[in-house]
Amino acid sequence: MISLDVAAVIVAFVVTVLELTEVVALVFALSAAGTSIRHGASGAAAGTATIALVALGSGAAILALPRAALLWASAVVLAAFGVFLFRSTLKTYRRLRAAATGAAPAPRSAAALEFAGGFAVGAVETTEVVVVLLALTAGGAGASAIVGSVAGGVLLVAAAAAVHERIRRIKTVYLKLGATSMVLAFAAFWAGEAAGVRWPYGDLVLVPLFLLALGLVRAAVGVVLGPAPTAPSPS
Repeated sequence: MISLDVAAVIVAFVVTVLELTEVVALVFALSAAGTSIRHGASGAAAGTATIALVALGSGAAILALPRAALLWASAVVLAAFGVFLFRSTLKTYRRLRAAATGAAPAPRSAAALEFAGGFAVGAVETTEVVVVLLALTAGGAGASAIVGSVAGGVLLVAAAAAVHERIRRIKTVYLKLGATSMVLAFAAFWAGEAAGVRWPYGDLVLVPLFLLALGLVRAAVGVVLGPAPTAPSPS
């Protein structure tokens, strides 16, 4: 019978939930321009599995990964998808302004970018988790670390499945606006980390970065589209 270290289980659980919550959030953001989260989720699963398998094969290889290069690559992929999402957001605003009758055309999906973005996000955040798990394993709590991490992962998957339909019910224009801002905020955050920026308060700085991106994206939409046309006055 395996003896578990409760403290190690809790640490692994909390770290997994904290880090991989960002993966879940970004998978939803990456799918905002399409009709399914399949591509982004598949990419995230592949990125997570890749890092996990490397860790199982050789934990030292994870510690030797060039983290800055991984962060730069992730920032570039997310920035590219942010541009795609911004263009999709503009089209949504144009459709609303035009008030066209009939069904609006289905949004285009950048499946390759969604998968690449999901893979990058999954790889970066899983690397953060694995570093902590390796430290717990080195202290003799490997089984406890795995149990806690798996429990955290199962909880997140269940939570994502539970809120998926609620998120998809959000008005498309708001979903895309928020998703574009979130993707660009993460791109800026990871680019800063890769450049050696010491963000105050760690990951919590993502909140003001998101709010700043939200304001800038909304302002950019207004600049590109110009003022909304006024309805003609009745004669």
